[in-house]
Amino acid sequence: MAEIDEIGDVKRIIFEDTDKRHADLKIRLHYDEIKQGEFFRLMLTGYINQDERLMNYVEEYKELKKIQSKRKITDSRRLRKKAQEIGNKFALNSEEVEDIFDLIEKENQDL
Repeated sequence: MAEIDEIGDVKRIIFEDTDKRHADLKIRLHYDEIKQGEFFRLMLTGYINQDERLMNYVEEYKELKKIQSKRKITDSRRLRKKAQEIGNKFALNSEEVEDIFDLIEKENQDL
């Protein structure tokens, strides 16, 4: 699991949801012994770092809500997999892999 980066200015992220979902979240967090801020930082880190487990969930959501076409979702998945394979093959750190991913994405502007 990736470490959460604590460097930099602190920003507030605020959104609204129903009382019921807020209560359900608090119950689940209490049960799992995770603080609310810790939970959201954990999810943000997984999303930013494109953790495969979280990205699968996000891709299902995008398909369900028709946010992106299946082709674009599949292409993004393929690019992430390619970047991961390159990183594993050459033992690159996450920043180097991200640079390579950016180059691959530039070559495929239609994605």
